[in-house]
Amino acid sequence: FRYPQQKITTANELHLPVGQTVSFTLHAPDVIHSFWIPQLGGKRDVVPHRVNHITLTPEVAGEYPGQCAEYCGMSHANMRFRVIVHEPADFEKWVRAQQAAPVESPDALAQQGKTLFTQSTCVGCHTITGISAGHIGPDLTHFASRKTFAGSLMTTTPDNLTKWIEDPAHMKPGALMPNLGMKGEQSKALAAYLLSLK
Repeated sequence: FRYPQQKITTANELHLPVGQTVSFTLHAPDVIHSFWIPQLGGKRDVVPHRVNHITLTPEVAGEYPGQCAEYCGMSHANMRFRVIVHEPADFEKWVRAQQAAPVESPDALAQQGKTLFTQSTCVGCHTITGISAGHIGPDLTHFASRKTFAGSLMTTTPDNLTKWIEDPAHMKPGALMPNLGMKGEQSKALAAYLLSLK
């Protein structure tokens, strides 16, 4: 999710303020999808080579599930996201935290993970502000601020993230993230680094 006015990008979690009308510009890179947040409004098809729009105004703070409502392939049922609707002041606080530079841990394992990240193919796909500028995969700048990852399938924990790094296709069939061949201490270090990005 890109917020052009705030100049921030998130993944798996969409944050919105109560009472503010939000307009979505929808596009798909591969096949037909359908953007759907059942408790907040209708759904809209997302078609390759075409831009579509949907507008909604969340009225009540809380967390709401969202998903793709169009069969789109092997992992269609795993294409989910969470919508967090904040009171306006809490939304502004969240925006400021997302706009800030990521706070890294000085922990030795996390620093080892940062080195691995910068020396691997991760930098070609993922953005971390001040570290890498990839645009294929999700922006990881504030990865640790998210409760879930991988289409909101997994809770953001060291164990889940380590397993994901070691074998993404096993954790989410059809995942586009390649197996990087990281195991053991390498995957734990990379997970520690990502989990330090608040």
